[in-house]
Amino acid sequence: MNALVQTNAKTVAAQAGAVGAVEEKQYLTFMLGGEMFSLSILCIKEIIWYANLTEVPMMPACIRGVINLRGAVVPVMDLSNRFGKPSTPVVKSTCIVIVEVPTAVEGEHQNMGVVVDSVQAVLEIPTAEIEPAPSFGARIRSEFIEGIAKVGGKFVILLNVGKVLSMEEIGQMGQVAAMAELEG
Repeated sequence: MNALVQTNAKTVAAQAGAVGAVEEKQYLTFMLGGEMFSLSILCIKEIIWYANLTEVPMMPACIRGVINLRGAVVPVMDLSNRFGKPSTPVVKSTCIVIVEVPTAVEGEHQNMGVVVDSVQAVLEIPTAEIEPAPSFGARIRSEFIEGIAKVGGKFVILLNVGKVLSMEEIGQMGQVAAMAELEG
């Protein structure tokens, strides 16, 4: 699966060298609850099969637990739960996408895993074909959406990784969950 996120250096160089070429960005597409979403390929570190998750008490409901990724502890988020939907059921095609998330400290990043139903493909989408996030009609918060593109007759929701995986907001949710558990 790691081959999905590798880019062809010759193609990238040819696109960069072409004068007046249409600007395209690469996105990793994945399925979540029957809908297609995507994240910029620039924030994707790797894709792994769903396995060996350790639950952590007093975490927000959208945090499934942590994994050991080559000696580093990486939190794993259930994106479906983060969007206010039921948790993603674990099936044969369930993957964890390891994403590099910006932190509150300028220039620093943290790795976070995101549970998805299945990984689809890496698509090159011309920026001219990306529409802004709608102000209504989407079933997730509009600040989570970077834009919407139409690919092959279907809509692909481009997620804003900085908002969806905001460490600050998740930390606040964890504090609320801990308080609720202490009061209950």
